[in-house]
Amino acid sequence: MGGGYGGGEAEGRRFAVLLCAEDSEYVKKVHGGYFKVFVSLLGEEGETWHVYRAACGELPPAEDVDSYDGFVISGSCSDAHGDDQWIRDLLSLLEALVSKKKQLLGVCFGHQILSRALGGKIGRAKRGWDLGVTCIHPSHSTIKQFSSLHIPSHLPVIECHRDEVWELPPNAEVMAESEKTGIEMFRYSNHVMGIQGHPEYTTDILIHLIDRLLQLNLIQNCHAETAKASAEAGEPNREAWKKLCKAFLKNQL
Repeated sequence: MGGGYGGGEAEGRRFAVLLCAEDSEYVKKVHGGYFKVFVSLLGEEGETWHVYRAACGELPPAEDVDSYDGFVISGSCSDAHGDDQWIRDLLSLLEALVSKKKQLLGVCFGHQILSRALGGKIGRAKRGWDLGVTCIHPSHSTIKQFSSLHIPSHLPVIECHRDEVWELPPNAEVMAESEKTGIEMFRYSNHVMGIQGHPEYTTDILIHLIDRLLQLNLIQNCHAETAKASAEAGEPNREAWKKLCKAFLKNQL
């Protein structure tokens, strides 16, 4: 069983984060790990939150799945179009959760793997890395559907990806796009939502990631400088993202 957080077992609703990345030393030291980063964005008093380290092969056992109201699928250093055993196991679980109509919120890798589980096409981004603070544009129908949340038409978010959703799953709809990425967000029915950006990230996490990617020679100096400049130029709209993600995950729309 993954680690826990929050109120008593019987009190309130239950959520789980399927963690698809290893915690970096920096995020552990400064934020207590990615699980706590998600809980600080999405958690509320009286809820119970658990973490399952999916990338290490840890997933909720079948008999526990029904006890959860919703699941968050995190980002990852791995490719959502890969075929590692843990990715195949995660796909099987997601297919089961979709059929049970559990609330599913996917972020970055999570957005891509949900799309794949539903029959969409994913792969390397045609326009390369998207790194830094990017302004995405929710569609008119999304702004209308979420009218009670007053979602702005320009919505900055932290991005850190080089893969993307190429083609939507059948019966899914695009919720937002950006200059670089055609499918920044998608929705399938009322219980699956994918977000290509990282609403949970803080600017310091982004700066740390840029430095790591540079050290690993995954990006060039010019990419790093442009990404850091975008972070200095504009903050992500964390409050708008918080409202949107919480309302969706908790089925309060």
